[in-house]
This record gives sequence, structure tokens and C-alpha cells, in this order.
Amino acid sequence: MRRYMYTIALLIIAILITITDAKSLQDGDIIFQTSRSSQSQAIQLVTKSKYSHMGIIFHKKGQPYVFEAVQPVKSTPLKEWIARGEKGHYVVKRLKNSEQVLTPQNKLKMQKIAQGFLGKSYDQTFEWNDQKMYCSEIVWKIYQRATGIEIGTLERLGDFDLSHPIVQQKIKERYGKNIPMNETVISPQSMFESPLLETVIQY
Repeated sequence: MRRYMYTIALLIIAILITITDAKSLQDGDIIFQTSRSSQSQAIQLVTKSKYSHMGIIFHKKGQPYVFEAVQPVKSTPLKEWIARGEKGHYVVKRLKNSEQVLTPQNKLKMQKIAQGFLGKSYDQTFEWNDQKMYCSEIVWKIYQRATGIEIGTLERLGDFDLSHPIVQQKIKERYGKNIPMNETVISPQSMFESPLLETVIQY
């Protein structure tokens, strides 16, 4: 009985924290989580990061949504997005100079660019074009095209350690023997570590 009551209490606290956090979110905030998808572990191993998925916050009728590259690219209510992650953990980051950069005009630009990506397929081969999109790519491109700001460092696929057996298996599934080692990529970890961002929420 005590364990049951303790679990309920934790759940209530988590809900209250989420509600409080949601009220402090702003359009353009970047949110990170550890995905429970089949490729999450491979991404963590390659990037040396606990975070394997991310999106960008936009509000609709006063409610926060996460614009994200999944299958297909879509907007997901914040609570649903958080529930999909590992143990409900997430981190929200914001541009340090957001008050100067994220003007109403730039926020509208960001949303317009996002709308252009809506419905596109998820990019399982992480190609640097707009035909399909992956999570960090879509956030990077929205910011770069709307504000000119590049969050995180662009790298090549060959810059990462691809030696782990789990990673090798995913590579074999998606590329066969034709691995595009020179493909431009942006990782969630690179964006997470960007000095342009500051943490505003961590749960």
C-alpha cells in the first residue's frame, strides 16, 4: 500500500512539474530526450551522448507542441512527446540571446519554414537534403534559415566512431556496403553542447 501511494505521489509531482515547465516554455525552445526507438542506442553510442532525440517548441492555441522529425514530420503535444522518452526525462535549452534573436518576425519565419517540412518522411540514412528529415537536422535548418544562426557543429558521418557491433548492424541494415562517410550530419549531442544555448528546464 505504501509503495502504491508513493508511486501515485511521484506521478502527481511529475504532472505538476510538467504543467509548471510548460508555462515557462517559449517558441523556439529546443527540447531533448532519450528516445526509446530501435535506433536510439546506436545514436547514443555513435555520438557519446545520452540524448538521441530532439525537437523544437511551438505553441498552438496557447498549448506547447514539439515539432519533430519522426515518421512523418509532425507536431506532437508536449505531454505526449515527454511520455515517449526514457523515464519521462527531458532537457529544454534556449538561445542565450533569445530576446534579441527570437523576435516575433523571426518566430513567424521559423514556423513558416517548419510548415514546409511538415509531412516529410523520416530520414533513416541521415542525408543532408530536404527530401527527408531527421530530428537534429530539422531543428538546425529551421534556426539557420530563419535566423542565420548555426547551432552545433556540422560533421561528416566518417567523423564518428562507427565500430560498435550495434552501430555496425544498423549501418548494414541501412547502407549495405555503400556507407556515405563524407555525408554532412548534425547530431543531437553537437546541438546540446552548443555554447549558444543555455539550459532552462531539466527534468
